[in-house]
Formats: sequence, C-alpha cells, structure tokens
Amino acid sequence: MLKINFRALYLFLNIVIIITLLAIHFLIKENSYESSLLYYTFPLPIIILVILFLSVLLNKKHRKVNIIIASIILLIWLLRSFNISFPEAIDEADLEIVFWNSSRNRGFQDAFNVSKGIPDVLVLVEGRKNDIEKLQLQFPDYHFYLSDKEIALFSKTPIKIIQENTSKYNSTIIHFQTNALNFYATDITGSQDVPRSWELGFANKHVKLKENTIVLGDFNVPFESKYLSAFKSNFNHAFNQKGNGFRETWFWNIPLLSLDHIWVSKDLEILKTEKIGTFKSDHSMLKTYVRN
Repeated sequence: MLKINFRALYLFLNIVIIITLLAIHFLIKENSYESSLLYYTFPLPIIILVILFLSVLLNKKHRKVNIIIASIILLIWLLRSFNISFPEAIDEADLEIVFWNSSRNRGFQDAFNVSKGIPDVLVLVEGRKNDIEKLQLQFPDYHFYLSDKEIALFSKTPIKIIQENTSKYNSTIIHFQTNALNFYATDITGSQDVPRSWELGFANKHVKLKENTIVLGDFNVPFESKYLSAFKSNFNHAFNQKGNGFRETWFWNIPLLSLDHIWVSKDLEILKTEKIGTFKSDHSMLKTYVRN
C-alpha cells in the first residue's frame, strides 16, 4: 500500500510555489497576457506574505530558509520602492499639481480637503460627485471641466481642451493646456480582460508632446511595468525624483502597487512630491510642485 509522506509533499509544494512566484515576478513578468495577470496579482509584498504563510507548517530548518528568502525579497522591495529625497524650497510662482483617483464616491471638495488646500491644477479620475454648476458658484474665479468619461479638471487659470480621446475599451486621455503648460490627464482601464499592452499603446500614441508637458493619471500598471518604458525615457517620474516613502499608491494605504503616476517633462524642474494617504479612496493622492 502506497504511503504518502505529507511533510515531503508540502515541502515540494512550498518550493514549487516560491519558484513560480519569483519566476513570474523577476523573469516572465508581462511576456504574455496570462503572465501579466499573475504579475499584477502578486507584487513583492504579497509574495513575501505567501512565503511567510507557507513557512508556518514547515519544520524549523526549512522555515528558516523561507524566512531568509522572504527577508531578501523584502530588502529588494525596500531598495526598489522606498524613496528618500530632499525637496527644494517652494516659491509662490511654482505650480502645485495634484492627481487623485477618487474611486467614484468623492469630488473636488473632498480632494481640496485631502490636499489641505486648493492647488493650481487638480485632476480627478473616477470622480462622479462633481456638480460643476454648484462648484462654479462656490469658486467663481476658478475653472472646471468635467468629461463624460469621469475625468474632472480644475485650474486656477483658464483650461483649454486640445483633444479628448477614448479607446474602444474605455481608456481616456485628455490633452489640455493651463498655466502655460501642456497636460495629459490619463485613465487607463483596469479591466482584467483587456491586455495592458493595448491600452498603454493607446496612451503612447496620444501623448505626443515631450516638452513643457505633464502626464498624470491612473495607469493601472506598476512603475516596474515594461509598458511604461516610453514614459521612463521621455519624462521624469515625480515621486522618484522628489518623493519620500513608498512609491505605491494602492491599496487603501497599503503599499502594494504604484498604479498612479505623475510624469514631468525633463525641461521642467520637480521641486517636491507628496503621496497623501486617505481612506476616502482606495488610491492615495499624489501632489507635486513644479517650476517652469
């Protein structure tokens, strides 16, 4: 009669799971649509938790190995995601720019409260609670624009809409001008059945200007994604340049994935970037200060 050694079987499964998760994250990544789904589902913090959870039923010797592997991955994550920078002094003429995915339940007034003030430029995505007529009465000297695709714009100076494009899978990019700068407000669809390669290709196609330009939005891919390579080449990442703490903006103040980004053209100076945690949305707010 065949006897099953459950301890040996569990150790084998432990090894297979760890190797698979690490291979997906560091080697396979987004090489296929299926692997990309696993890549986004298992960021490094989740992999660390999985490895520690698996170690519970291991013997002392093998548990120690799991803990060492988890510690190495933790170090890699910290080196990759935890940023330390030294902000520059902010002058009155510098621009305060804010982006927030408000998760369909919040509007401009919530954004002003979270930001603790009224910025020069504010972009909201998934912002349904915006009564523009009421806001215009409340802030008669400021300027608002509300897209049919749940992207809302605010500026202290007039907003000029240059072009608004939406893909067949509901990714939207609005090119607008204000404060003598070009902006691209971006909301990439998060649908699991739409490959990110299609929608980031759509974004690359429509973000044509590379100078005097700021691109900000929910890209629904982490900073490490290969689909952001064009942005990494042509722009500076605001948080990487002048942010402090974890870069990840999702989920509910737990630093799992850096889905939200502000990209600043290299002719502009990034002075300071803040990530503002809030329980009013599952996404953190991003605020950056830029000097032209």
